Amino acid sequence: MAERWESAAFKARVDEVLHGFVADEADLLAAVDPALGAVAEQLEASVSVGKRLRAAFCYWGWRAARQPDSDALVRAAASMELVHAAAVVHDDLIDDSPLRHGRPTAHVALGSAVRHHPQAADAARSLAMLVGDLLMSLAGQLFATSGLPAAYLGRARPLWAALARDLVAGECLEILHTGVTPDTTASLKVIRYKTAKYTVEQPLLIGGALAGAGDRLREGYSAYGLPLGEAFQLRDDLLGLFGDTRHTGKANADDVRGHRPTALLAETWRIAGADERERLRALLGRHDLDEDGLEAVRGVMRRLKTPDRVENMISARVEEALGALHELDVPAAAAHALTGLAHSAAVRVS
Repeated sequence: MAERWESAAFKARVDEVLHGFVADEADLLAAVDPALGAVAEQLEASVSVGKRLRAAFCYWGWRAARQPDSDALVRAAASMELVHAAAVVHDDLIDDSPLRHGRPTAHVALGSAVRHHPQAADAARSLAMLVGDLLMSLAGQLFATSGLPAAYLGRARPLWAALARDLVAGECLEILHTGVTPDTTASLKVIRYKTAKYTVEQPLLIGGALAGAGDRLREGYSAYGLPLGEAFQLRDDLLGLFGDTRHTGKANADDVRGHRPTALLAETWRIAGADERERLRALLGRHDLDEDGLEAVRGVMRRLKTPDRVENMISARVEEALGALHELDVPAAAAHALTGLAHSAAVRVS
């Protein structure tokens, strides 16, 4: 890859790795029994689209440590996208989300395979859970067989335990805080563990560990990665409720109907008066919430200027991340790419 960062070209390289690797695994799964065809198809569908940001952060964690471009490293970086695919399947299952990228989520899509089952909805959810489990297993397999030297892989392997632990901690915290009185501090902790770490910080750290990065550089990765990862999820919160579903590909009532602990909701609750809180209590967590009810929630948030507050939180975190990046002694190409990735992660419509 040329020194100039070509995000589209990098994405194409990652897509080629992912699609080929998962297609082979899906074929092996389907060969066990024809009944597994729908599950194998869903395995492939789970990696069919994506921005490949996590792979990019892993790649530049390697390159910022002054290592050259490497096809083996791209394979290792692509494993981060399988972690993400697994997390998405599980997250959609936990949240009972019907759409992702404008298409039915795994547990919805797999419903057609179990129409005959006496408990079809539960059976489809079970199949989706197993698809997510297999994707996480395949992430480790792709990483281990990437072609990088065993000594390099050994330096990074311990970070996988931290990645999985933090991701599970974040998901558990979201479940535990769902439906309770909104709290901004709690919501930001959910964001940090559920999204920020595995989206930005840990891919960077894994790329750095593969490259043999020193303590100073790894500390810089965390100083850049954590606030940027938080900005990424805060943007997701805004898009989830105020975004155009034609771009986001998600059902924008999910967070309100689920009474999830988003920072957007927590900040609204923090500054709301008694009447506004009473209005929110009547709307949050209602599975039958219609568009009028959803617009009423948006109306409260707009009156309190909560979206503007969250925009300011995003801007402050991006500024913090870029400030940390500017303090690091990294090659110009890496600094340029990581600056661009910061804007791609925090300023987007989907």
